[in-house]
Amino acid sequence: MQIKQIAVLGAGTMGHGIAYAAIAGGYETRMFDVSAASLSKGRAAIESILGKGVELGKVEPADSDAMQTRLTTTSNIADALEGADLVIEAAPEKIELKLSLLADVDRYAPESAIVATNTSALSITELAGSMKRPSRVAGMHFFNPVHKMKLIEIVQALESAPDTLQVIEDVSRRMGKETVLVRESPGFITTRVNASIGNEAFYMLMEGVASPRDIDKALKLGLNHPMGPFELVDLVGLDTRLSILEYLHKSLGEKYRPCPLLAQYVKAGRLGRKVGRGVYEY
Repeated sequence: MQIKQIAVLGAGTMGHGIAYAAIAGGYETRMFDVSAASLSKGRAAIESILGKGVELGKVEPADSDAMQTRLTTTSNIADALEGADLVIEAAPEKIELKLSLLADVDRYAPESAIVATNTSALSITELAGSMKRPSRVAGMHFFNPVHKMKLIEIVQALESAPDTLQVIEDVSRRMGKETVLVRESPGFITTRVNASIGNEAFYMLMEGVASPRDIDKALKLGLNHPMGPFELVDLVGLDTRLSILEYLHKSLGEKYRPCPLLAQYVKAGRLGRKVGRGVYEY
């Protein structure tokens, strides 16, 4: 199946990053969000990434212009999905919201469309099971910031067809990404491991083992991690990490119980970089 038109549902941090990857891969791309402000902010973020690329000599000005012409934005879901060959759902990690969007995909997208959902931990099988053609659904887990991170986890749900997985593999490669194939399991590979590391770091902080900066420094210099666990959780969002841990705890048991200090930070509104304060202040 040849992919020409991609619909990205969501213009937030992940959505606009995925839309950037799509236009960089040469695809005509429609980015949808119910919020006009989010669409405007998402487009501005894409333009900023391209502007920085031109400034650094990594993107030719003509290529930047061509990429921007491949992107359209809309707050009308039917317009976004009309004629789409591939739909990438990139809504926040709330299953009710994702299920609602996927119902719209069933309603407005062509029957031939491949559907990929970008989630860090939710069940792809459950999401696919809500749709008329679950064999055409799989996970496509991008990483933040999308324009810099090379990996995509392709997640095989119970009924994902081989040609569905192959299409997503081909699109990922054209976007300039590397892939791993994961049979569905809560948290896949990266989220499951990373959530454990981040949760343990919060327990160490709560117990007074070391300061956040020293814990981050130890993992960066001692284990060669590019970012410390607290730097990373501030980037991802403490509320997002807490939601993931709650899901893993429910699905996989006691060892994923969220650290009480993490929950306390979220209750205090310390959600990370997006609000200017998380473990660190910005």
